[in-house]
Amino acid sequence: MHSNRDWESRLREELRTAKEARAAGNQGKARVCARRAAGIAIGEYLQRQGLPNPGPSAYDRLQYLATHPGLSARARQITAHLLLRVNEDFKLPIDADLIAEAYELVELLLGQSLGEE
Repeated sequence: MHSNRDWESRLREELRTAKEARAAGNQGKARVCARRAAGIAIGEYLQRQGLPNPGPSAYDRLQYLATHPGLSARARQITAHLLLRVNEDFKLPIDADLIAEAYELVELLLGQSLGEE
Protein backbone atom coordinates (compact mmCIF):
# COMPACT_ATOMS: atom_id res chain seq x y z
CA MET A 1 0.00 0.00 0.00
CA HIS A 2 1.28 3.44 -0.92
CA SER A 3 1.54 6.10 1.74
CA ASN A 4 -0.27 9.41 1.32
CA ARG A 5 2.97 11.14 0.31
CA ASP A 6 4.34 8.31 -1.83
CA TRP A 7 2.96 10.01 -4.96
CA GLU A 8 5.07 13.07 -4.15
CA SER A 9 8.33 11.15 -3.81
CA ARG A 10 7.63 9.26 -7.06
CA LEU A 11 6.79 12.53 -8.81
CA ARG A 12 9.96 14.23 -7.57
CA GLU A 13 12.02 11.22 -8.70
CA GLU A 14 10.54 11.37 -12.22
CA LEU A 15 11.27 15.09 -12.47
CA ARG A 16 14.82 14.59 -11.19
CA THR A 17 15.37 11.84 -13.76
CA ALA A 18 13.89 14.07 -16.49
CA LYS A 19 16.34 16.85 -15.67
CA GLU A 20 19.27 14.43 -15.58
CA ALA A 21 18.25 12.99 -18.95
CA ARG A 22 18.01 16.46 -20.47
CA ALA A 23 21.42 17.39 -19.08
CA ALA A 24 22.83 14.22 -20.66
CA GLY A 25 21.29 15.19 -24.01
CA ASN A 26 18.57 12.54 -23.91
CA GLN A 27 15.51 14.65 -24.75
CA GLY A 28 13.36 11.58 -25.44
CA LYS A 29 13.85 10.21 -21.93
CA ALA A 30 13.33 13.69 -20.49
CA ARG A 31 9.93 13.93 -22.25
CA VAL A 32 8.89 10.47 -21.08
CA CYS A 33 9.80 11.26 -17.47
CA ALA A 34 7.98 14.63 -17.61
CA ARG A 35 4.88 12.82 -18.88
CA ARG A 36 5.14 10.18 -16.16
CA ALA A 37 5.49 12.92 -13.52
CA ALA A 38 2.37 14.61 -14.90
CA GLY A 39 0.58 11.26 -14.79
CA ILE A 40 1.45 10.86 -11.10
CA ALA A 41 0.14 14.37 -10.36
CA ILE A 42 -3.04 13.69 -12.31
CA GLY A 43 -3.59 10.47 -10.36
CA GLU A 44 -3.33 12.37 -7.08
CA TYR A 45 -5.64 15.10 -8.42
CA LEU A 46 -8.26 12.54 -9.48
CA GLN A 47 -8.09 10.86 -6.08
CA ARG A 48 -8.50 14.18 -4.25
CA GLN A 49 -11.47 15.08 -6.47
CA GLY A 50 -13.10 11.66 -6.01
CA LEU A 51 -12.97 11.11 -9.77
CA PRO A 52 -12.40 7.79 -11.52
CA ASN A 53 -8.83 6.95 -12.42
CA PRO A 54 -8.45 5.66 -15.99
CA GLY A 55 -5.49 3.51 -14.91
CA PRO A 56 -1.78 3.77 -14.18
CA SER A 57 -0.73 4.93 -17.66
CA ALA A 58 0.38 8.56 -17.77
CA TYR A 59 -0.87 8.81 -21.35
CA ASP A 60 -4.35 7.52 -20.39
CA ARG A 61 -4.47 9.94 -17.45
CA LEU A 62 -3.44 12.85 -19.69
CA GLN A 63 -6.12 11.94 -22.24
CA TYR A 64 -8.72 11.69 -19.48
CA LEU A 65 -7.71 15.04 -17.99
CA ALA A 66 -7.87 16.69 -21.42
CA THR A 67 -11.63 15.99 -21.48
CA HIS A 68 -12.25 17.02 -17.87
CA PRO A 69 -14.73 19.90 -17.64
CA GLY A 70 -13.66 22.85 -15.55
CA LEU A 71 -9.98 22.45 -16.33
CA SER A 72 -8.27 25.83 -16.65
CA ALA A 73 -7.17 26.94 -20.11
CA ARG A 74 -3.51 26.77 -19.05
CA ALA A 75 -3.85 23.26 -17.58
CA ARG A 76 -5.61 22.20 -20.80
CA GLN A 77 -2.74 23.69 -22.87
CA ILE A 78 -0.09 21.90 -20.79
CA THR A 79 -2.01 18.64 -21.10
CA ALA A 80 -2.15 19.08 -24.89
CA HIS A 81 1.61 19.72 -24.99
CA LEU A 82 2.30 16.60 -22.94
CA LEU A 83 0.16 14.55 -25.34
CA LEU A 84 2.00 15.74 -28.46
CA ARG A 85 3.89 13.20 -30.50
CA VAL A 86 7.36 13.88 -31.83
CA ASN A 87 7.94 14.42 -35.56
CA GLU A 88 10.20 12.44 -37.93
CA ASP A 89 13.23 14.11 -36.36
CA PHE A 90 12.11 13.01 -32.87
CA LYS A 91 11.38 16.61 -31.91
CA LEU A 92 8.18 18.15 -30.60
CA PRO A 93 6.31 20.17 -33.24
CA ILE A 94 6.26 23.13 -30.84
CA ASP A 95 8.78 24.86 -28.62
CA ALA A 96 7.76 23.72 -25.14
CA ASP A 97 9.64 22.78 -21.99
CA LEU A 98 7.69 19.73 -20.83
CA ILE A 99 9.63 19.50 -17.58
CA ALA A 100 8.75 23.08 -16.60
CA GLU A 101 5.18 22.46 -17.72
CA ALA A 102 4.96 19.32 -15.57
CA TYR A 103 5.98 21.42 -12.55
CA GLU A 104 3.35 23.98 -13.50
CA LEU A 105 0.65 21.32 -13.91
CA VAL A 106 1.38 20.06 -10.38
CA GLU A 107 0.83 23.57 -9.08
CA LEU A 108 -2.36 24.09 -11.11
CA LEU A 109 -3.92 20.75 -10.18
CA LEU A 110 -2.73 20.28 -6.63
CA GLY A 111 -2.03 23.84 -5.48
CA GLN A 112 1.43 22.72 -4.51
CA SER A 113 4.68 24.19 -5.73
CA LEU A 114 7.54 21.72 -5.87
CA GLY A 115 9.93 24.40 -7.01
CA GLU A 116 12.30 23.44 -9.79
CA GLU A 117 14.92 21.85 -7.57
